[in-house]
Amino acid sequence: MILENGVVRTMDPALPVARALAIAGDRIAGGVGTHETALPTPDVVDLGGRCVLPGFTDSHVHFPTWSLGQRDLSLDGVTSLVEALDRVRRQVRHGEWIRGQGWRSADWEAQPTKEALDEVTGSSPAALWAKDLHSLWLNSAALALAGDLEVEGGVVERDERGEPTGVLREEAAWRFRERFPSVSEDEWLEVTRAGVKLASSRGVTSVHDKDGWVGAPEIFHRLREREGLTLRVWQSLPWKKLPELEALGLRSGFGDEFLRLGYLKVFMDGTLGSQTAWMLDGSGVQITSGEELAEIVRRAARAGWPVAVHAIGDRANREALDAFEATRDEWAPLGLRQRVEHAQCLDPGDLPRFAELGVACSVQFSHAPSDRDLADRFWAERVEGSYAYRSLRESGAVLANGSDAPIEELDPLAGIRAGVLRTIDERPGWRMEESLTVEEALHATTVAPAWLAYDERTRGKLLPGYLADLVVLSRDPVECPPEELETVEVVATMVGGRWVHNPPPWD
Repeated sequence: MILENGVVRTMDPALPVARALAIAGDRIAGGVGTHETALPTPDVVDLGGRCVLPGFTDSHVHFPTWSLGQRDLSLDGVTSLVEALDRVRRQVRHGEWIRGQGWRSADWEAQPTKEALDEVTGSSPAALWAKDLHSLWLNSAALALAGDLEVEGGVVERDERGEPTGVLREEAAWRFRERFPSVSEDEWLEVTRAGVKLASSRGVTSVHDKDGWVGAPEIFHRLREREGLTLRVWQSLPWKKLPELEALGLRSGFGDEFLRLGYLKVFMDGTLGSQTAWMLDGSGVQITSGEELAEIVRRAARAGWPVAVHAIGDRANREALDAFEATRDEWAPLGLRQRVEHAQCLDPGDLPRFAELGVACSVQFSHAPSDRDLADRFWAERVEGSYAYRSLRESGAVLANGSDAPIEELDPLAGIRAGVLRTIDERPGWRMEESLTVEEALHATTVAPAWLAYDERTRGKLLPGYLADLVVLSRDPVECPPEELETVEVVATMVGGRWVHNPPPWD
């Protein structure tokens, strides 16, 4: 196959733009930018002036959970308790679990309680996840099932009488989810299958998944065994599974070209939205101490595993960097590609340490405009080091972009726009000194994620011998005026030389 008559952006600085692209089997063939190819009578696809890029990677996504959210009740964007309850009332199903996600109560006049939820759910158990997935709102029927949820690193909110309000945060919320799964194996498979198709329609060819704690490897494995995967998965696992992995002798990279176990996930703290981010002023929730993280990193390195550390607050990020620095002699010689997830609030003095230590920043460009009001409200004195994507990049840090879906929507083009424009509404961009160019945002969504997954020689660029994972866009985003980026659309997606979304010809 030859793709011609368009703009091919290879993402390789030695040959940034090609005139055509030749594909043989699942790989890009020789002769990129010319018609010189060994293909006999190849199919020719007329791009009609469209743009071809390497397929997008979402570097931080809870893929099965996001897929499930396409079916569950959405509370995204609700501005009050009354509005949230009205949505639940219209969705309620008696005799089954009521599931939902997306609420954010920091600006509500009245806070969520089990009593308020009881009024619209009755005896059906209800479990509603906050937008950041670090808080869970239960009704009385669900809370009655819970038993003891007091756990280190968790919060069970209580009223003035000492009674649980129905809101659980951090480890307490996650323990509830582990005890009371409301999703069957078949439903997980069904929603994930639909999620893969939706992701393909948005140009996504690869993900770094964070849902190891809800059994994502098994879900993806079942999907692959039944009908094959058309999405490449670099899978995380909770660090507490390390003894099991050691016993099995499994190391990072185990799997095949579509599903590989990649890295271990550790939580240092909570989130801005739940007010559980671990801050230098002592506020927030500490889930893992710096000393504990250092020991995890050491043990993981001995077993051949890199570590991804969730760190939101400035204290959490400092402790994570300190732990990586203290253990660097043990993991760096092994070539392990360590990463901090989010890196949202940084003390300015810690900002250059990512590049100095060789620790990547797995960030979410869409979080900056989405969180701007909360950041200005709660982190006003720390905003200089918050969502500092340009500063991190200029320091030499590796930036890999994701969505954190379902926290934000899994939509790479929306994330790229957020990184460039720093706004998602009619307001001017927020802290534009930290904005990126389109090329930089594309690099963080194609090249850098492939490097983090040790795939820099096979993915993330459109070069001979690389996998033919690509996306066709309606126009070239690099040449598009920033204010017109919203007009750039996904036309088609290819994975391994196969069209997985909207094969040509196109109108």
